Amino acid sequence: MSQVTAADVKKLREMSGAGMMDCKKALAETQGNLEAAVDFLRKKGLSAASKKAGRVAAEGIVVARTAGSMGVVLEVNSETDFVSKNEKFTDFVNLVADIIMREKPVDVTALKALPCDGTDLNIEQALSQLIATIGENMDIRRFNLVEVNEGTIGTYIHGAGKIGVLVAVEGVSGDDADQLVRGIAMHIAASNPLFISIADVDEDSAAREKAVLSERAIASGKPEAIVDKIVAGQMNKYYSDVCLLEQDFVMDTESTVGKALAKLAKDAILTHMSRFQLGEGIEKEESDFAAEVAAQVAG
Repeated sequence: MSQVTAADVKKLREMSGAGMMDCKKALAETQGNLEAAVDFLRKKGLSAASKKAGRVAAEGIVVARTAGSMGVVLEVNSETDFVSKNEKFTDFVNLVADIIMREKPVDVTALKALPCDGTDLNIEQALSQLIATIGENMDIRRFNLVEVNEGTIGTYIHGAGKIGVLVAVEGVSGDDADQLVRGIAMHIAASNPLFISIADVDEDSAAREKAVLSERAIASGKPEAIVDKIVAGQMNKYYSDVCLLEQDFVMDTESTVGKALAKLAKDAILTHMSRFQLGEGIEKEESDFAAEVAAQVAG
């Protein structure tokens, strides 16, 4: 059996946020294996990080950055907006973004297994330590990493990290390209397109939209003979609403995004867009403050 040292206990406390005696017992039970000891504490409900793991983390920050031919957008969540301004939290998020660009992990699971710079922990362990230190649940939710061969990467952050956009365009570079691609990133933040082009619209989405439009036209009393023509015209409007290249460009309403790009370079192809809105899709806990106060008074 491996001897448990004071240094091991200290390290486990930093990783888990658990008490000293619990850490000693966990290390004894796992023959000094730190990762197994963390799991032991989590199973016993003794890890500070594990106690917070069930709490909803829908705040936090989205960051986006570029370096040469590469760009990344990353969302890391916390429970409250207050923590998103904590220097330890923002330093961790920026460090993770740097590691993503250097190591190019394939997904969040692979990312969490990577060594965390400046420590002898991996990123998942460093995150657990940060949770224990700050006292809120946190999660590295998602990231997208993009590279171009001969092109331009653009990013935009809105609302101090509430929305982050990453855009990649092949076939064009230079100052004018940088300016246009950043403008397109700002456009995406504002308009939230679902697809890059009409060709990217999946068959199910198009069929569903056509069915709705057809039923609406028939219900309004339009002759069946012209329903198809009406639907075709309305589908063009649908595409201009959901497809980036078909949308009126917010930076130049006389042009669509696609035309603005073609004006800069005929061979320019927009190959990627990511738009991360902080907390989207996470079900937040709603509380009735007045009811809580009334319940406390009644109690």
